[in-house]
Amino acid sequence: MTDNIALQPVRHKKRHENKHRNSCCPWSRCCGMGDFKPRTVWLGHPEKRDQRYPRNVINNQKYNFFTFLPGVLFNQFKYFFNLYFLLLACSQFVPELRLGALYTYWVPLGFVLIITIGREAVEEIRCLIRDKEVNSQIYSKLSTRGTVKVKSSGIQVGDLIIVEKNQRVPADMIFLRTSERNGSCFLRTDQLDGETDWKLRLPVACTQRLPTAADLLQIRSYVYAEEPNLDIHNFIGTFTREDGDPPVNESLSIENALWASTVIASGTVVGVVIYTGKELRSVMNTSNPRNKIGLFDLEVNCLTKILFGALVVVSLVMVALQHFAGRWYLQILRFILLFSNIVPISLRVNLDMGKMVYSWMIRRDSKIPGTVVKASTIPEQLGRISYLLTDKTGTLTQNEMVFRRLHLGTVAYGMDSMDEVQSHVFSAYTQPSHDLPASRAPAATKVRKSISSRVHDAVKAIALCHNVTPVYESNGVTDQAEAEQHYEDACRVYQASSPDEVALVQWTESVGLTLVGRDQASMQLRTPGGQILNFTILQIFPFTYESRRMGVIVRDDSSGEISFYMKGADVVMAGIVQYNDWLEEECGNMAREGLRVLVVAKKSLSEEQYQDFEARYVQAKLSVHDRSLKVATVIESLEMEMELLCLTGVEDQLQTDVRPTLEILRNAGIKVWMLTGDKLETATCTAKNAHLVTRTQDIHLFRQVTTRGEAHLELNAFRRKHDCALVISGDSLEVCLKFYEYEFMELACQCPTVVCCRCAPTQKAQIVRLLQERTGKLTCAVGDGGNDVSMIQEADCGVGVEGKEGKQASLAADFSVTEFKHVGRLLMVHGRNSYKRSAALSQFVIHRSLCISTMQAVFSSVFYFASIPLYQGFLIIGYSTLYTMFPVFSLVLDKDVKSEVAMLYPELYKDLLKGRPLSFKTFLLWVLISIYQGSIIMYGALLLFESEFVHIVAISFTSLILTELLMVALTIQTWHWLMIVAELLSLACYIASLVFLHEFIDVYFLATLSFLWKVTVITLVSCLPLYILKYLRRRFSPPSYSKLTS
Repeated sequence: MTDNIALQPVRHKKRHENKHRNSCCPWSRCCGMGDFKPRTVWLGHPEKRDQRYPRNVINNQKYNFFTFLPGVLFNQFKYFFNLYFLLLACSQFVPELRLGALYTYWVPLGFVLIITIGREAVEEIRCLIRDKEVNSQIYSKLSTRGTVKVKSSGIQVGDLIIVEKNQRVPADMIFLRTSERNGSCFLRTDQLDGETDWKLRLPVACTQRLPTAADLLQIRSYVYAEEPNLDIHNFIGTFTREDGDPPVNESLSIENALWASTVIASGTVVGVVIYTGKELRSVMNTSNPRNKIGLFDLEVNCLTKILFGALVVVSLVMVALQHFAGRWYLQILRFILLFSNIVPISLRVNLDMGKMVYSWMIRRDSKIPGTVVKASTIPEQLGRISYLLTDKTGTLTQNEMVFRRLHLGTVAYGMDSMDEVQSHVFSAYTQPSHDLPASRAPAATKVRKSISSRVHDAVKAIALCHNVTPVYESNGVTDQAEAEQHYEDACRVYQASSPDEVALVQWTESVGLTLVGRDQASMQLRTPGGQILNFTILQIFPFTYESRRMGVIVRDDSSGEISFYMKGADVVMAGIVQYNDWLEEECGNMAREGLRVLVVAKKSLSEEQYQDFEARYVQAKLSVHDRSLKVATVIESLEMEMELLCLTGVEDQLQTDVRPTLEILRNAGIKVWMLTGDKLETATCTAKNAHLVTRTQDIHLFRQVTTRGEAHLELNAFRRKHDCALVISGDSLEVCLKFYEYEFMELACQCPTVVCCRCAPTQKAQIVRLLQERTGKLTCAVGDGGNDVSMIQEADCGVGVEGKEGKQASLAADFSVTEFKHVGRLLMVHGRNSYKRSAALSQFVIHRSLCISTMQAVFSSVFYFASIPLYQGFLIIGYSTLYTMFPVFSLVLDKDVKSEVAMLYPELYKDLLKGRPLSFKTFLLWVLISIYQGSIIMYGALLLFESEFVHIVAISFTSLILTELLMVALTIQTWHWLMIVAELLSLACYIASLVFLHEFIDVYFLATLSFLWKVTVITLVSCLPLYILKYLRRRFSPPSYSKLTS
């Protein structure tokens, strides 16, 4: 049915899959995926290994000690530009081709290489220090000598490692023991998969039952683990204890695994290490750091190739005009060397030094404190970003849930009216209803009482319907046992798999009803008056992604009343609660405010009703066939005509200034995509809350698709939507990319915003790669967790946010910031300035070289096409270094608008996306200016000189230096005191050096009036027309930024 519709399936699926696989696992190229084997790991005996395992080190460096110099030199000379100058310098060893002293070619090349090697060395040393910090974290290890301290890098497969609460897991381990009484622990995995929910992990039952942790070394036991792979959501293995009677065998799954980069959220755990180093799940899900080459550098490389073509053409023309006489092929090579200035060697070194200045400026910017530049080779990329891909948890949000709204249908309570809720709860437990006879009560009291009881019912439901466990810890004053006995508030912390649930329970505590105790079968609440209410948990129905709701049946021990409480997403609860006319509307209103909405409902059950339900429920759980379906059917029999109690609105607090930052990016023409490992509802709420999706935009929720046909129909439905944000899950995305990659990317790129939820780390990198391939635009990835590393390394610019959890993202990124809001300034101010400055600098350096080359061409053509240099020795080196280097390089301090204006008018950034500051048009303009000025200076000198050839050199060279200094002044838009210093210093250097240049220039001639007027006339003729043209252009066709500065 779907085969005859216009959409075409992708034909290169395998190619993309292979590329994707390789990029996830960088070492698979050298040792192959087949080298990974299953393993048997003996507890506490690393020496009993059956194969070699990698060291447990994190390495973000590009080179090591031996590959550094060859690697840097290779990366330099693989560019046509640098290779050309190496060949040029080497040619001077051939006598027939030598044009002057060797130093005129080797000194500039050596200077360029020293600068480059120095910069790379500094970056590598910084990287080494950061990696060392992570690899040097200290952990406790169980050994025959007791507990010993070991560095993270010293951990081996088979070691028994103790990990404390809030400590990072250093390697992939199997969970053996916990200090928690309930025999389990919670794990924070947001650095691995981006999910905010805490995960429950269970220890191996056999080892948890041992009296002490030291007994782990006394038993003969081993873990059989599958080969290392990418899957962070699954694990297959077995645990065997040989000296048991009988021997114990337990199956192991993901519930028993503690992956590296996760953080222990409760208790102290002991685990046995099964994978280390490059075999860690987190490392296998990150790609190899690559050398990023900026688009600007590629464009400059392209221009140098054009200049080289021009150089060859000019050389051929010169030889052709000699009618290819004599050894013409040698003459071609000599002319190529003579005109080698057409391709300026100083261009590379000027740009590289410029990049170092930009990096220094970024680091020194007080408005974005703590920002670190890791890759100083690509600051210009920040000025041309078209797509910004960001993580959600910890990047846009703080991952801190706050209760914002309680809605009862007729009345809503916000943050400013929580004291009313508190008084209602207080009155419910302190004023018995029979104190005030209804007959004597005024009507208003009746209403108040009914609202009071409704508020109480809602708060009580929220305090009971959850999976939260209160845990007591010693705080230095009170020990754990005492705190638990007296329910000490100061020592209590809440643990749950979802931060939403913790926020709800903390809120009920703030309004007077506190959850103080919980185990598998009971729950204790404390009233505002200090009375303890005991409830027996009869049944609990946990939250699943399919059901999107959770429920609990409890019995009040004081009254014997049985209640069934349920909370869930509005779409599923709407069909479960009794008919009402406000639920849908209010859910929509709260969702538009970016709140996560939960609907809370209640049903009172008689003893007979519950006994009937329990009998059917137990029977359904015992069935072998279709168990889950039968269990769901029994539960659904209760989920009918439930009383709607309230709506709750919880907000995942955004990072500071996220909304204005996203607004700035949108106005700058940058499309923002959010790629998160979190749930669909959470991602959609955050997108609305952060105004990633504007109020006027519709949201298209891409249905869950599993087959090509379903993907096809859903893509056709999406094609009919206009200007709407797309929300899609990772599974559906995978299906779409498998069959309809081109069509999907084409539609997605037209969306103002795309939100991808439940994204695997490798999927994030794949999306970045596809955007680069399909659009050819520059991408920037922002993230804070280990699950964002692949995306950060794949993007043209990777920005790591130093989050609360670890530094993996900021270690692997090109730029590291402390908050998401700093990204706005990094792009709008520093990115824009870096690109515009480098564009001006590169074109000016080309102009400087073309001027002198034009003069050489005029000189050679006048003197019968002789391959003789116009300027010898130090003059030629001094021209591009001492005499003009400082003013030209001072262009890196130039700016067209103040940083405040650039932030206020992000539309200025949009102009850069077209690449106008450096284009063939601007390049051609500078070429024409160079030819004009070079010709005027040379012909002027030839016309005005009187007797000796040395006078031509004096007049033309002085005019050339003055022209360059005036042209720098013409190019500058905002003067800096260092620019004035540079101009005056260069002029002073030239005048002072004339004393030593008597072999090239007649010093006595310089003191004559004749010399001064000739130089003045030539310089005015070469520069004045350009000044007039600039004035006319600013007057009649001003650029957009000039309107803001006037």
